[in-house]
Formats: sequence, structure tokens, C-alpha cells
Amino acid sequence: MAEPEFGEPVANGEDTAPAVGVLSQYVKDLSFENPNAPAIYQVPSPNPSVDIQFNIGQGQVGEEVYEVVLKIDARCNFGDQVAYVVDLSFAGLFGLRNIPADQVDPFLLGEAPRILFPFARRVLADAVRDGGFPPLMLEPIDFGGLYLQRLEQQAALATQETAGEA
Repeated sequence: MAEPEFGEPVANGEDTAPAVGVLSQYVKDLSFENPNAPAIYQVPSPNPSVDIQFNIGQGQVGEEVYEVVLKIDARCNFGDQVAYVVDLSFAGLFGLRNIPADQVDPFLLGEAPRILFPFARRVLADAVRDGGFPPLMLEPIDFGGLYLQRLEQQAALATQETAGEA
């Protein structure tokens, strides 16, 4: 009898097909600072400068369960005055079953943040709006492309280190 292919049901009925699911998503941490209120509302608002930083963290929190945290830090200045600072950690729990080991990181660092991003973007926009400013609407981000770019940078760095040792 031939061995079943990966993902094919086996004779005992065991499900070996790869499966991924979003178990939960939540705000892990949210901070909004408006350090120059009320003065910031009394000056004509010049063109704001906004700095956005992203970070993605992940870790296994149970058998076949991973937490992915999308951290977004936003800082807005009106000239030399800080208008607001927002720090958001938006997380999700993902169930991964029968996923090949070499596909776990690409999912957790590329696809999972893409799933979380629209919800994190809404929380961020609402926090800024509730702080008395126009909502901060972030453009979609290609997390898969960023993951691949990071892999290329790591490979180039490893190549440079290897060449430097020779």
C-alpha cells in the first residue's frame, strides 16, 4: 500500500491537511499622549509631519498556537511641537496545524500581520480621532514583501560576514 501524500487523509481518519485559523485578536497595549494640549489646538496647524514605525513580534504560546504582535508607533508634530504620540500593540492568536516548519515564519511574519493590519489601523485611527485630531489613515502595507526583503538582507549580511572571516 502506498504512503498517503502530505495533506491527504490517512486510513485511520487522522487529518493531516495544513490548517490555519485566527483564534482571537485584541489590543494588547494602547497609549495616546497629547503632551501640548490645550495649546496645540489654539495654534494654526501647519502641515503636520508624521513618523510611523512598525515592528512585528511572534511567539508560540501553546501547542499549535502562536501570538503575533503588530506594534505601531506614530508621532505627529506641528512644526517643533508634538501634537500626539500613539503606541499600539495589536495582537492575534493563530492556530497552525500540520504546517511545514519552513512555512511557519513566513506565515507568522508575513501573512498574519496582513490579517491583523486592517483592525490595528482602525484602532489607531479611532485613537487619534478621539484625541481631537483628524484620523490617521495608514496605507496598506505589503508585509509579505517586507518579510522577503528582510530575508534577503540577512542573507547578504551572512555572506559579508563569511567573506570577512576568509
